[in-house]
Amino acid sequence: MQQDLYLPEGFCTAIPENNHSFESSTALYTAWERGERLEGIATMCDENRALHVRFGQEKGIIPREEAGLGADVGTLKDIAVLSKVGQPVCFRIIGKEDSLWILSRRSLQEEAQRYLMRNLQSGEILWAKVTHLEQFGAFVDIGCGLISMIGIENISVSRIRSAKQRFSVGQEIRAAVLRKDAVSGRIYLTHKELLGNWEENAAGFVPGCAVRGIVRSIKRYGAFIELTPNLSGLSEPCAGLEEEMQVVVWIRSLLPNKMKIKLTVADRGKVDGVRLIRPEDYRVSAPRLSLWRYQPEACTEKTVETDFRDGFPL
Repeated sequence: MQQDLYLPEGFCTAIPENNHSFESSTALYTAWERGERLEGIATMCDENRALHVRFGQEKGIIPREEAGLGADVGTLKDIAVLSKVGQPVCFRIIGKEDSLWILSRRSLQEEAQRYLMRNLQSGEILWAKVTHLEQFGAFVDIGCGLISMIGIENISVSRIRSAKQRFSVGQEIRAAVLRKDAVSGRIYLTHKELLGNWEENAAGFVPGCAVRGIVRSIKRYGAFIELTPNLSGLSEPCAGLEEEMQVVVWIRSLLPNKMKIKLTVADRGKVDGVRLIRPEDYRVSAPRLSLWRYQPEACTEKTVETDFRDGFPL
């Protein structure tokens, strides 16, 4: 599948092909005739909930009924329109009144939804843009403003309490297709499989070294401390620890057969439990996943895996 046909909003604003379409009226009429996807910045939402858009030296308007998927049948909420002010929006030209271009975002989203629902396969890796964060997960744009969600249980193997501990609004991330619902038209995503398995993450640590970590959970028998976005170890009980506290830990041992890392807390830092995903955290270069196993082959005590093959293709 070629996602570049329907990239998230904001991905196309600065590319030459987008800006070349704004260089002359002739180019815009050509884009209109071809039904091309264009992007601009929404500068205002008026009293009729129409979005005013600036692109190049031109101005356009997206009427309320063209503002997004479901706008024509009344299911698009006002907040979904209001929140686009100051943000890039995709559109195609559908008309012109005097010097004002008439634009449609809805038609692009309908087209993108049909394309993605028809062509996406389980395990396929997509670009996404974070639009909203909640404790239970992250909402992301997967194409032309179409929103999907990554539940907190699918963000990381490490224990985290909120999606804000992994992502920031506006961030461009990668995600894999978990499943899709043909009835609702929704696509469900997962993220943890792209951050590497236990062995890949543990390869950067050796017994005896001291590293930074974040306390994610405190138990009677010790504290689980996150070393990377997909790797945690267990420290001995230590007084004064708080969840989300930064610490320095000594790595006492690595036990692949038990998928365990034993730690000792050496120093405590400030309370700041945020570890945002960076490009170097991604460990997958293939365009699609089939079977992902987190545990090492030597570990038989616990199974952590995602089998995308059951839905291949969805």
